[in-house]
Amino acid sequence: MKKLLASIAALSAGCLLFGACSGMDNVGDRWDPGYDYITDADVNNFVHDSIIEKDFISVSQTATSYFSLDRNTASYSQIRTQIDDGCKVNCDSVRIEEMINYFDYGFAAPTDKSVALTTALSPCPWNKDNNLMLVGLKTTQVEVEDVNANYVFLIDVSGSMSGSTRLPLAKQGFNMLLDGLGDRDVVSIVTYASGVKTVLDGGECTDEGKEKIRSAISSLVASGATSGGDGLERAYRIAQKHFIEGGNNRVILISDGDFNVGMSDTDELHEFIQNKAASGVYLSVIGVGMGNMRDDLLETLATKGNGNYAYLDSAAEARKVFVDELNGTLFTVAKDAKAGVIFTDEVDKYRLIGYDTKLITEDDFNNDKADTGEIGANLCVAALYEIALSKGAEGKLAEAEVRYKDVSGDTERNESVTCTVEITTPSSDDLSFISCVAEFGLVLRNSKYKGTASLEAVLTRLNELGAYMADDEYKKEFAGLVGKASESKFYE
Repeated sequence: MKKLLASIAALSAGCLLFGACSGMDNVGDRWDPGYDYITDADVNNFVHDSIIEKDFISVSQTATSYFSLDRNTASYSQIRTQIDDGCKVNCDSVRIEEMINYFDYGFAAPTDKSVALTTALSPCPWNKDNNLMLVGLKTTQVEVEDVNANYVFLIDVSGSMSGSTRLPLAKQGFNMLLDGLGDRDVVSIVTYASGVKTVLDGGECTDEGKEKIRSAISSLVASGATSGGDGLERAYRIAQKHFIEGGNNRVILISDGDFNVGMSDTDELHEFIQNKAASGVYLSVIGVGMGNMRDDLLETLATKGNGNYAYLDSAAEARKVFVDELNGTLFTVAKDAKAGVIFTDEVDKYRLIGYDTKLITEDDFNNDKADTGEIGANLCVAALYEIALSKGAEGKLAEAEVRYKDVSGDTERNESVTCTVEITTPSSDDLSFISCVAEFGLVLRNSKYKGTASLEAVLTRLNELGAYMADDEYKKEFAGLVGKASESKFYE
């Protein structure tokens, strides 16, 4: 985890006066001659899909809300990098659902299905006239060591991957993951730059085999152009060659997303990835770097490839992705997951916070063949609504349903779970913390829906949640991040 800056005031002044932050000049006791600091110019260069926030919807006009579910977390790590390096946060990097879903919660675990739902209701901290409604999901736990793995690491070694927070960090994460693999697992390595190279084809993860794999990892260097599309073709071909029936077959792409040679057309890549996902080989995407990063492409590839999208900004984050959450990162249990919420007339209007790029139609919700999101094992996913109650509201406010394909066993089958939110549904510490993350996101985006939101208010509520966060390093880190943003005004 990155250390706090020694002098927030000096850094803030530098940013405000000059409009760009020079990492080497402003990092205080975080100075490291080998660290690849980013600047405001870097932040402006990396590409996101534009986010258009949803407005409130009147229940009398449309009582239903449908969206795709996944458990991507890249947005939170990218925001942390921008604040830690003293730069103004790019508002399109703020995907509030990914910020919320970065953390683990105490949602009820499933007993007879792959998914269970939890609900909570509380007053809205930034709008006293409204309430917050939480629908939380938790997936079943699967022990990855019980399932044989066939992993193909597709690693970008182009010139854009030079710098300590790119290829060296990717290699560090790869070695962490390797520690947790067993004798029956198979690892292949494909690299791409100006051309494509098969560095390792079907390496066994025995003790002797791991030494060969580590040697192959150590040999990787960054140079050349970026033939990412050709690399994907090679990686999927090798994954199919070593395909394990009933196993976890997956390509793991590590890149900044700068595809500029070979198959690089976005629509062509989408179609290719989607077809490969149908063959049973899934795709996990790990983003690194900042400057010329194609966040939009990496996120879409993960979605089309039946996988997830995380962003590495530190060795600590690599450990979270590849060790602490290994099951969730690399083992899907809920495929084509999607949510539908039907509000009663006890609710006047509602607004889904986040998921702005993941809305689906009612037809897609009801279509078992529609391609939506994937969720890994033993993970929490939350959806948060801001709602205005009708006058004199009582009884049932909404009913939520999650549909997915259960792929945790030998056969794929359609399943669904439902829950009901009542006016008497209690709040929870989880919802209190989630409201802090959501308010943080609204402020960073300078959202038109932020109401009275402020980072000072977030810090006050986080302080009240001290006991709840005491044993969770990630939640405690979040409080420090909010404090840093509040003092330095990086979000303005």
